[in-house]
Amino acid sequence: MMLDTVVIGGGQSGLASGYHLQKAGLRFTILEASDQPAGSWPHYYESLRVFSPAAFSSLPGMRFPGGMNTYPTRDEVIQYLLAYARRFQLPVQTATKVTSVRKTSTGFQIESNRGSFFARSVIAATGAFSRPHIPDLPGLKQFGGQVIHSASYLRPDSFAGQRIVVVGGGNSGVQIAVELAQVADVSITTREPLKFVQQRPLGQDVHFWWWLTGTDRALPPARQGGPNVLDTGRYRAAIQSGQPDWRPMFNRFNEDGVEWADGRIEKVDTVLMATGFRPNLDYLRDLDALCPDGRPVHQGGVSANVPGLVYVGLRNQRALHSATLRGAGRDAAYVIGHLKRYLRGDQSAFLTLCCPTTC
Repeated sequence: MMLDTVVIGGGQSGLASGYHLQKAGLRFTILEASDQPAGSWPHYYESLRVFSPAAFSSLPGMRFPGGMNTYPTRDEVIQYLLAYARRFQLPVQTATKVTSVRKTSTGFQIESNRGSFFARSVIAATGAFSRPHIPDLPGLKQFGGQVIHSASYLRPDSFAGQRIVVVGGGNSGVQIAVELAQVADVSITTREPLKFVQQRPLGQDVHFWWWLTGTDRALPPARQGGPNVLDTGRYRAAIQSGQPDWRPMFNRFNEDGVEWADGRIEKVDTVLMATGFRPNLDYLRDLDALCPDGRPVHQGGVSANVPGLVYVGLRNQRALHSATLRGAGRDAAYVIGHLKRYLRGDQSAFLTLCCPTTC
């Protein structure tokens, strides 16, 4: 059967896309590789809390329970996503991993472990969690200790008593480092000093002020320096007390540990890379859609090279809040607006893009 759209990925971005496709009256299915429509959330570390309050964590059409003073846990987000799929009876086919997408004379052929699907358009909504980025730091290959990415971290108990270095100072890296410091000797290391942003200025969460001013609906500057850490004061206090401590980025790995910037060599058991992710889009390799490094060529989530292909869930896709629970709905509505025009035969929906991303 030829569908109007196949959505690849059944997490927050895929579900938000399904909501808008359903409202548009389009024939579609959502293909999710895991066994439930919750995306990557079941694989995040157990203590994770969303960095925005519940009032700013909703997908379109269904409010996230809680208000401005509630920060959802990982498991609360999972339950919300499952309830969302049920409420709107979204056609999610689980345990279906897409392996490739190719163009046909009538649209797209999507191959998976559950057979082939055919559609006139495709929404790539697979996020980035399954493609963690580990930088090739000097000496990494000779290091004999354990190197893991934050994507593999679940809880601190198996790290008790270790000497641990956490590379990366974003929200997740700092949150994990502070948790590990309760059971281990931990240092955070970054190329620039950690930058803290007050979580609740003037008694309101910073997301409220970003919403009020429109800041989170605009793209951030191209050059921002290092990441910011949202903080009520807890994380700054923990680091000032040395649990964990912060150090400038080390020079290199050696067999047993690292050589710090001051030349001191220290034995290390585990290095945890909180170094971000890259778009998980390898299944598009047969299309002229990606840069050599795997980044999509797009403008606001609309493919600049492949008519009928759009994205939801890319970091900074259209705004600061893209790739978040709240931002997924706005981005999905935008790209599905292009798809609706394209499916009606308006080729200009993909031919009038201005200044797409380049390789």
